[in-house]
Amino acid sequence: MHDTSPSGQRLPPPSLPDIRARRRPPLFPALQHRDFRLFYAGFVVSLLGVWMQRVAQSWLVLELTDSAFWVGLVDALGSLPVLVFTLYAGVVADRVSRRPMVIVTQTFAMVFALALAILVLADTIALWHIVVLGALLGTANAFDIPARHALMVDMVGKRDLTNAIALNSSAFNATRIVGPAIAGIVIAAVGVGLCFLLNAVSYLAVIGALFAVRVSAMTGRTSAAESAWVRLGRGFRHVIDERRTRILILNIAVISVFGLPALVLLPVVARDVLGRGAQEYGWMMSAMGVGALVGALTIAVFGHKLPRGRLLGWSTTALGVSVILFGLSRSLAVSLVLLACLGCSMIVTTAITNTLVQTLAPDELRSRVVAFYAWAFVGLSPFGALQAGSMAEWLGAGNAIAIGGTVTAAVAIGLVLRSEEVRATR
Repeated sequence: MHDTSPSGQRLPPPSLPDIRARRRPPLFPALQHRDFRLFYAGFVVSLLGVWMQRVAQSWLVLELTDSAFWVGLVDALGSLPVLVFTLYAGVVADRVSRRPMVIVTQTFAMVFALALAILVLADTIALWHIVVLGALLGTANAFDIPARHALMVDMVGKRDLTNAIALNSSAFNATRIVGPAIAGIVIAAVGVGLCFLLNAVSYLAVIGALFAVRVSAMTGRTSAAESAWVRLGRGFRHVIDERRTRILILNIAVISVFGLPALVLLPVVARDVLGRGAQEYGWMMSAMGVGALVGALTIAVFGHKLPRGRLLGWSTTALGVSVILFGLSRSLAVSLVLLACLGCSMIVTTAITNTLVQTLAPDELRSRVVAFYAWAFVGLSPFGALQAGSMAEWLGAGNAIAIGGTVTAAVAIGLVLRSEEVRATR
């Protein structure tokens, strides 16, 4: 039987391509949005440079100091500005146009990377240079994170947000595979300076993409009459009153302080525990990226079908167990497999948490709630880096990592898996 129009006329039967289009939604719906496609392409190029710099900086600090404590401390000082400024940055991002705000932060990050490259290539680099430039970069990141994450919703809408976040995570971790591997080769061949220079150049891609983006819904809806403290308080009340958001942010804080410091100690594990060099360190970073890419693509393709709350509990538990076993491993091959498992569970955990935090928040509070998420995830990481570095000096890097993984798994089992509200969230 043919369908009819409202006027009673018979409509032609749908063609086969029409039927297939209805039955097959796009695999990556976020890429149907022009602005997100542009941003995503530039973001991928920039991330390659970012990962090269992260590997090079950790290796450089280890060479300058020969200390696991200093590796942890420098990483902590680079994240400290996120702890100090991100909550206020969320207030700003809910009031101003977000695209120009992200352009400014990305430009500052490019300048700091270029300064570091010049100092290294001129052979005048000192530890204090790395500390100061790392702190400046952390400040730029503090204002970048809430604005950039909220900008994604402006580009794709809430319906495609899970897919957009998963694709971002896929890019983050695909470049984690390639970037560290390239960095390891470059460091072994010519030193760390070129890694910093390539990172500075890579920022041009994302800055150019942001100039081409034309999304208009980029300004928050807060009243100009409200003070910054009042606006921040409204975001805090949402985090406290929404029980699921409260659990999500508490869980990500524990991961930041106890689970992910294993990554800070990777160069120490590579050199002192496994007896390897910069190239193998790059392999370890890449192995974690492979697992993370698998997790991100799984969320991107199947995220709308999976019970996200229940999956979050199991992925966080798996993250803690992977960290424990990695800390106890004394084999490079076993460590690479465990890092792949760690990367997969980490990205599933963070992608689901990020998505749920944003979708549970009202539009007018979104940047502020994202800022609380970033504060817990990135801002608290200095404490994790410091505790991991200190414990590594005292107990050894492997034991310090295993203890952190035990705390992470215990909280996941006792808090997330036991919460009926979180388990029921889809």
